[in-house]
Amino acid sequence: MTKTQPRSGYTLPVFACAAALAALRCLRRGIQSVDSVSVDLLEPIITASVPIEQVSVIKTDTALAVTRSDPGDNLDLTRHTPVWAMVELRRVSEGEIEEAQEQILIVGGEGIGHHKTGGGAAIYDYAQRLLRVNLSRELQTGEKITVTLILPSGRQLATRTSNEAFGVVEGLSLLGTTGISQPLSAPGQLEIYREQLQQKAQLFDCLVFCIGENGLDLARQLGIDPQRLVKTANWLGPLLAEAGCQGVKSILLFGYHGKLMKLAAGIFHTHHHLADGRREILTAFCARAGMPSDVCSSIFEAATAEDALEQLRVFDAENDSNWVDRIYGDIAQQIDLRSSDCVFTHSGQRVPVGSVMFGRDRKIIVKSELGDTFLTQIC
Repeated sequence: MTKTQPRSGYTLPVFACAAALAALRCLRRGIQSVDSVSVDLLEPIITASVPIEQVSVIKTDTALAVTRSDPGDNLDLTRHTPVWAMVELRRVSEGEIEEAQEQILIVGGEGIGHHKTGGGAAIYDYAQRLLRVNLSRELQTGEKITVTLILPSGRQLATRTSNEAFGVVEGLSLLGTTGISQPLSAPGQLEIYREQLQQKAQLFDCLVFCIGENGLDLARQLGIDPQRLVKTANWLGPLLAEAGCQGVKSILLFGYHGKLMKLAAGIFHTHHHLADGRREILTAFCARAGMPSDVCSSIFEAATAEDALEQLRVFDAENDSNWVDRIYGDIAQQIDLRSSDCVFTHSGQRVPVGSVMFGRDRKIIVKSELGDTFLTQIC
């Protein structure tokens, strides 16, 4: 059987950068029609050609350019969403510019989320570097620009993401560590993940499964060898089974609590389009632990897993109790058991599984007993 490689696309920062480049060139060169621009992705070291839909001067020394997101063969809600960049150019005396970086001011406009704490625009390091490196090459001495990035549909699309769970509100974030958008949800990606897991299983007895970028980043910060990390996206079940078939000796699940808690109910494909029982799972564990019925009802009505966690923390603070530790400890233990059973069911191998869950503040909420043991061994 021939494996079909799913088509990759580009991440949102690439389209934001492309629109900014087109707007700047419109101002600098007086070009009113730009079909495409080349963007140096930095990560990886390749150049991408990005189509430009529209570009125009809108007032003296200000231009606006529009492109559209193309994430490739991925179930990405930003597909075809317009990405705007408005560039304002002014010329200043040489003494006003102390460093090249100060030539470029990046602003989050409508649809770009901002951090609930602190209020800064959710334009992360890779997006900042991508814009500054590419735009600085176009600027001359004495030129300074303000780049305002706009996602007209960002505020609406953000309601369908977990951004708010990570403290980003009223829009989408320009997040990512690379310019390539890997089709994490496309079926063909599972085969690629299996191949990556097979390679890592030859090197390590214990592998660390991370669903997304936040888990990968936090795991690296804790000192876990990046080569040991396996990005699973939502394919946890099939990859747990594959780990068993490859003879992996132990597995550490490392992820956001709103995702990993699904495993405690036997949900091993965690994409919310297929199954989302977070409030039911958390409420069931609250009731099982003996929490008051009115608190259980409030947990069930919580808008997000993060809101429910905050309710439990407030209840603990007001009553000098430890419900968070008890309930999340029970959930983590069940995640370990159900995951190990999943491996055995599909591979016939008994593989111990530990779990570590973190919250939107990127701080660890709970480590199961095995999770704590594995984490200590590999850090």
